[in-house]
Amino acid sequence: MSAGESKIALGGKTARTTPDLARDRRRGIVDGRGAALAAVLLLLALSLLPPIALLIGDPFLVVTATRIMIFAIAALSLDLVLGYGAMVSFGHAAFLGLGAYSVAILLANGTSDILIQTLVAILASALFALVTGAISLRTKGVYFIMITLAFGQMAYFFMVSLSAYGGDDGMTLAARSTLLGLPVLNSDLTLFYLTLGVLALAFVGLRAVIFSRFGRVLRGTRQNPVRMQAIGFQPFAYQLTAYVIAGALAGVAGVLLANQAEFVSPAYMSWQRSGELIVMVVLGGMGTLVGAIGGAIAFLLLEDWLAKFSEHWKLGLGVLLVCLVLFTRGGIAGGIERLFRRAPS
Repeated sequence: MSAGESKIALGGKTARTTPDLARDRRRGIVDGRGAALAAVLLLLALSLLPPIALLIGDPFLVVTATRIMIFAIAALSLDLVLGYGAMVSFGHAAFLGLGAYSVAILLANGTSDILIQTLVAILASALFALVTGAISLRTKGVYFIMITLAFGQMAYFFMVSLSAYGGDDGMTLAARSTLLGLPVLNSDLTLFYLTLGVLALAFVGLRAVIFSRFGRVLRGTRQNPVRMQAIGFQPFAYQLTAYVIAGALAGVAGVLLANQAEFVSPAYMSWQRSGELIVMVVLGGMGTLVGAIGGAIAFLLLEDWLAKFSEHWKLGLGVLLVCLVLFTRGGIAGGIERLFRRAPS
């Protein structure tokens, strides 16, 4: 074994890892105690926003924070396949749109309970991920990117063609979803804490997945799929499973987005939205989970702030992203980690 390689136990089997995975351990990305603590502090800070909004007399702060958390859930789902599975999906927003349209279509047909809507959204998104992922994962590199983009655009144009549900103009919801027949989600505060709870569960659930045997194999396939196959693991099955999990979680984010905006549109499924999700993950730090949350917060706050100066705010965001790529490694999470590592003990 070379000096740059280490070993990782995989359910009784042992495989050499590449130097990249060893560097991940030193950076604390794989060991993630600090990341878990950061996530807890971040979620606690978010939970304090409603009373702060009440004190300063700005109820719109709760609405903005809810939207940010919804996209943080979607970014978390993408980080599973992008940060840990090295699958650059440019059609991930399709799952977000499927979740949103599950709410709109069921609501238009008399089913308003959010539990049923969420179940349908998960099933629809997971099925779409299973079919498209089984095809996409037979390709690699730029071909995988292009085929996920193609499937995403197919879903986009399918929704555009549904004139009964608004077509290209989208569809305004008659009301928000109910919970066990009660209109509790009509309150922005209730929707905020529901979204916060889903975000916390998504983080805990994905963290459990990442540190499980399944997660270790997934990280191994990211580093060296040939070597993982040589020791008896099939990368395709693990990658497809991760892709389906990510799609289902993004579908849940879509359910919340439809209720928050009280509107659905094919624009939720566009390739530009998928690109924004990728930017959130890269901005926060790929393969950190907490970085996906931080990236979503940073991206949407930058969007609101830069939009105050110009309608061409994406130009300013692009400049900031270029500087981030040139002068930092590991996004926001990596920068904060290096800052604490350099701090005197």
